[in-house]
Amino acid sequence: MQRLMEGHKKFLADVFPRRKDEFRLLSESQAPEWLFITCSDSRVVPDLILGTGPGDLFISRSIGNVVPVSMGDVDGVAATIEYAVEVLRVKHVILCGHSDCGALKAALNRNGLEKLPKASRWLHHIEAAFSHRQPPNPADGEHAELCSLIRGNVVAQLLNLRSQPAVARAVMEGRLDVHGWYYDILSGRIEQYDEHARRFVALFE
Repeated sequence: MQRLMEGHKKFLADVFPRRKDEFRLLSESQAPEWLFITCSDSRVVPDLILGTGPGDLFISRSIGNVVPVSMGDVDGVAATIEYAVEVLRVKHVILCGHSDCGALKAALNRNGLEKLPKASRWLHHIEAAFSHRQPPNPADGEHAELCSLIRGNVVAQLLNLRSQPAVARAVMEGRLDVHGWYYDILSGRIEQYDEHARRFVALFE
């Protein structure tokens, strides 16, 4: 806790005074352009990776960057998506998976899940990833199988995302774009899913 307290002291002393006007505006409203749906993994830090700051990203996080599709149920991810699209009127939704994802590791081997009943149940939402596995990338080396499944999960969750009523409506109206990304922790690079070519390509390609 001491480290966090020291960090907050530094924020109050060095950061907040320089950006006081910005925070004053943010205290009254928010108008993010992007909804960023990603994993709960502590190594994925959107603002650091993308150079964004307060007020830029509306963020939804869950284990395995899941967008659940269930009949009649309400969950935090779906509610966040609906609010971002219908109230905040974001222009883009980005669904971002990442390398070395623990949820997809668990989906592959299922070890230790007997002690994690809620996590085990949550993993049912990523079963579709197996149907959308991507061709193994030699650059992923010994982790190629896992990475192909992680990318497959991005595709599966992207389909779930597009099936959300608010998203489907906004896309049809031409006011929303949807993107699927894969972030590699080791290289720091992002790939985007090309839905027409059905493959992942470098973000800058």
